[in-house]
Amino acid sequence: MTNDRYVSPLSERYASREMQFIFSPDMKFRTWRKLWIALAETEKELGLPITQEQIDELKAHADDINYEEAKAREKIVRHDVMSHVYAYGLQCPKAKGIIHLGATSCYVGDNTDIIVMREALRLVRKKLLNVMAALADFADAYKAQPTLGFTHFQPAQPTTVGKRASLWLQEFWLDLEEIDHVLENLRLLGSKGTTGTQASFLELFDGNQEKVDRIDPMIAEKMGFSRCMPVSGQTYSRKVDTIVLNAVAGVASSAMKMATDIRLLQHLKEVEEPFEKTQIGSSAMAYKRNPMRSERICSLARYVMIDVLNPAVTAGTQWFERTLDDSANKRLSVPEAFLAVDGILDLCINVTDGLKVYPKVIEKRLMSELPFMATENIMMDAVKAGGDRQELHEKIRTLSMEAGRRVKEEGLDNNLLELIAADPSFHLTIEELQSAMDPSRYIGCAPHQVERFLEEIIRPLLRENRDALGMSAEINV
Repeated sequence: MTNDRYVSPLSERYASREMQFIFSPDMKFRTWRKLWIALAETEKELGLPITQEQIDELKAHADDINYEEAKAREKIVRHDVMSHVYAYGLQCPKAKGIIHLGATSCYVGDNTDIIVMREALRLVRKKLLNVMAALADFADAYKAQPTLGFTHFQPAQPTTVGKRASLWLQEFWLDLEEIDHVLENLRLLGSKGTTGTQASFLELFDGNQEKVDRIDPMIAEKMGFSRCMPVSGQTYSRKVDTIVLNAVAGVASSAMKMATDIRLLQHLKEVEEPFEKTQIGSSAMAYKRNPMRSERICSLARYVMIDVLNPAVTAGTQWFERTLDDSANKRLSVPEAFLAVDGILDLCINVTDGLKVYPKVIEKRLMSELPFMATENIMMDAVKAGGDRQELHEKIRTLSMEAGRRVKEEGLDNNLLELIAADPSFHLTIEELQSAMDPSRYIGCAPHQVERFLEEIIRPLLRENRDALGMSAEINV
């Protein structure tokens, strides 16, 4: 590593080696050669004078790329594709005359972009499943643990720790469905020529339209795709990049939601992300246990969600059959979105696999607010004991305001139960009132909802994808 020039933190701090390889030059140029082989094989099978010996020579050098020759040639011709055609030809003298036959640069460039995005989506999908598996276990373990619910971050009706986690899990499940949809519908560009008309191939095959029509399906099959774009200009529609990155940004958004909740819960000391024994939370405040992993998730997620604007604008500004103002932007926006979301998912795997719950703190906060939330039940019990519902409602309202004032202005404990017990209108003793303070009476169907969600949707999905599970994530910093 050099220290005298910029190094991307995506590669040095956040993204995994696996994702970095997918967007590496080696992956790109090996894919170019696979595409050239697929094109040559297709043209041979459709009757062009290409020999098996030429094909075998191309295959023999599919992976041992002579980068130095390609770099030297590019300095002369200023064209990356033709530089690699030249370098490949040096290794394959018998086949050099048929490399890239009839194709334009976008044949290798654009088809490779689609292939790379497919592989990156598959890795995102795999890591997403591992996050979901950890969250499923967490939700199941704490499905019946009552906790104070919040709306507007103000105390609301109780829920459970597991039910709240199921909300995070559901967001990721929706992301997985979107990624699967995008993967299912990804199409290669195929080999369409300079303006998408396939004019060069019509010339190569002496006007035989039937053979030209077979080129794209044959190339697609060889490259592991079911189909190609039905029509195009020189490039595949840049709308595809927008669709792909929207799916990726969806993962980032879900991760941000979960991480934000964890940050707030860690402030409340109810739930805490993993904190290593020798980890330092602050250079000045030695006692600090900052939620740095969750903060990093939010930080990277913000970057990804904003990055989606790049392919959207690029798609909208492509002139006619193509312009080249997409190229520099694509080289940055697409890889960096995937590298960032890869780092996000590694952090999510790490956090969800090691979440720490503090039931005593959760119970204390819930019990401090529960008397207010139990007032409807208390009122019903008082009515059964002979009270008037309308009068009791007004009394509870007044007593609740007094108890709230005491908590907020004097910093004292909530004494609503004592105030109610002291009022003869309720005909309830303090013991009877305290018996109504069982938190499990106020969590509704939360445990059942978690069980149904896991058993009907998540567990079957995880069983179907069991081969993808079992990942762990190493956090660099």
